[in-house]
Amino acid sequence: MHAPTLAPWVGDPAAFATTYWRRRPGVFRPAEGLRSPFTLADVDAALATGFLPEPYVEMARAEDPLGPDTYLSPRAVNGSSYGGFADETKIRALLADGATLLMRRLDQWHGPTRDLLARLSAELQRAVEAFCFVTPAGTQGVPLHRDDADVLVLQLNGSKSWRVHEGPADGNWRQGRVEGEPPAEVLRTTLRAGEVLYIPRGYAHQAVGDEGLSVHLSLTIREIHTGDLFRSLQKLTARSMSIETRPLDDDAVLAAATAMLDHVRTAVTALTPEDLVHHARRGKLAALPAPRSPISLSAAAADAATTAAAGSPSPAS
Repeated sequence: MHAPTLAPWVGDPAAFATTYWRRRPGVFRPAEGLRSPFTLADVDAALATGFLPEPYVEMARAEDPLGPDTYLSPRAVNGSSYGGFADETKIRALLADGATLLMRRLDQWHGPTRDLLARLSAELQRAVEAFCFVTPAGTQGVPLHRDDADVLVLQLNGSKSWRVHEGPADGNWRQGRVEGEPPAEVLRTTLRAGEVLYIPRGYAHQAVGDEGLSVHLSLTIREIHTGDLFRSLQKLTARSMSIETRPLDDDAVLAAATAMLDHVRTAVTALTPEDLVHHARRGKLAALPAPRSPISLSAAAADAATTAAAGSPSPAS
C-alpha cells in the first residue's frame, strides 16, 4: 500500500491496513509529533473575520443543546440584514462556560487542509473531509455516538480522554447518538498534542476535554452505502439508452418500457460488482472541493500595467 500522505498519521500504511483498518481502533504516537495544516491561529483568524456562516460553525454541549442564536448573529449589508454568521463574542463566552466549538468542512474553506485531503483522498480512493473541535477541560461536546465514516483524530492542543466502544454487528445500524445501554468498551486513551487516534466506521465513541483547551482535527473517511450503489447502478445501466422521452400512446409507452428493460438487462450482464463499487467511490471523490485556482489581483494589475506600457507610443526623440 503506497500512501505517503497517510504514513505520518499511522506509521506503516500496510501494517495499518491489515491490523487496524475496519478491524479495531488504535493510537499512534509519532516520535516528533504530527503537525496539522490547520492551527489554533487559523481558528482565531476564521472567527475574527465575522464572515464564517452556519453550518460551518456550531456550538454544542453533550446533554444541553444550544440554539443557533446563542452563537450566531446577523450582519447588515446594503441596508438589509442577513443572519447566520459566527459571533466571536458569543462564542468566546460559551467556550468559557464549557461549550464545545465545532468547525465543519475545513477542506471547503481552508486551502492547506484542502490540499492535504486531496492527496489523502487520492491515496485511499475515498472521500475525506475535515472538522475541528475545541473543547474546554472537563467538558463533553458530543454524547456517545457513531459516525458513518472511519475517523482519524489528530490532537492539536491540550489533551482529550477518549472511550471507544464496539462497532455494529452488521450493516443495519444508524449514525448519531447511541441510545440505551452502551456497547462494550474496547479502548480507553488520552490523546495529547501530535498524537493520532483511529476509530473504525460505526464504532461508538465519546470524549471529554482533559488538560488545557482541547483542540483536535477529525478527518472523516467516507465509505459508500447502498444509496450510492443504487445511484451508480442507475447511471451505469442508463448509459447510451436512446428511448423516446414522451411516448404519445399506450403502445408507445409499452414499447419504451420494453426497450428500457432490454437495455438495462444487457447493461447489467456486462457489469461487475467491482465496476459498481468503483463508480460509486469515484462519485464520492468527484463531490470533493475542486483544486484551488487562486485569484491574484496583484498579478492581474501588474499584467495590465505591462500590457498598457507595451502599447504606449515611444517618446519623440
